Amino acid sequence: MSLPPFDQRDGFIWMNGALVPWKEAKLHVLSHGLHYASAVFEGERAYGGKIFKSREHSERFLKSGEILDFKIPYSVDELCAAKQLVVDKNGFKDCYVRPVAWRGSEMMAVAAQNSTINVAIATWDWPSMFDVATKMKGIKLDIAEYRRPDPKTAPCMAKAAGLYMICTLSKHRAERRGYADAMMLDWQGRVAECTGANIFFTKDGELHTPIADCFLDGITRRTVIDLAKRRGLVVNERRIMPEELASLEECFICGTGAEVTPVSEIGPYTFTPGKISRMLIEDYTAEVHKG
Repeated sequence: MSLPPFDQRDGFIWMNGALVPWKEAKLHVLSHGLHYASAVFEGERAYGGKIFKSREHSERFLKSGEILDFKIPYSVDELCAAKQLVVDKNGFKDCYVRPVAWRGSEMMAVAAQNSTINVAIATWDWPSMFDVATKMKGIKLDIAEYRRPDPKTAPCMAKAAGLYMICTLSKHRAERRGYADAMMLDWQGRVAECTGANIFFTKDGELHTPIADCFLDGITRRTVIDLAKRRGLVVNERRIMPEELASLEECFICGTGAEVTPVSEIGPYTFTPGKISRMLIEDYTAEVHKG
């Protein structure tokens, strides 16, 4: 049975400081965020009713707003409390949490310094995408046509809505071609990330991942690096060229939605999900379910 559209669901959304019925959480069509992508957001998960690394996400949310030249009018503590309130009020245990902030409708031009900054927090049921056995078969990735931009041309360190336009296009193209997602290169043709997840490779028992200087240094990415180091694994954050993929062994992606998901193919390159991927899946699962 298909779920109703997101604007027709039941429950509560926190909006500008108060809980409102889900279907009443609306914005005007002339909101600046809609027309000029002056919006930032977070993607978070709750496990067992507790949001994983909620404070880190709230801190990044505020920083993203600063990078887009606006101040989100709530503190980290207020945002964390509001997110937990929404999870609790909607009765979820394992769910996705989406804070979003955008410039409102006071000004409709490129410049919008006097626009009100609106904030909303929604949550919805979203169990893990795959069980471990299914994950270990590996997903297939296309190689995206679009590239992550030069940091001098876009606010790459913000989780900004506008930066995801090419991700949507790349994922649509990948799915039409029979892939689950797409790996994106950076503006210089080096391996960067996927459309909504960071990427790792293994070789000779060590991890290799691109330097996050033109794309988001994901909170899940940092968690995986920490888990790997706890296991005594060497983690190499470095430039990775596409032609190197033929010599790498395992590959996995990670993010709030993907969690840790092994990869079996990237275009013409093949990988064999193995013990390091399985270990990090298990370690990540244990980490997010800590009391």
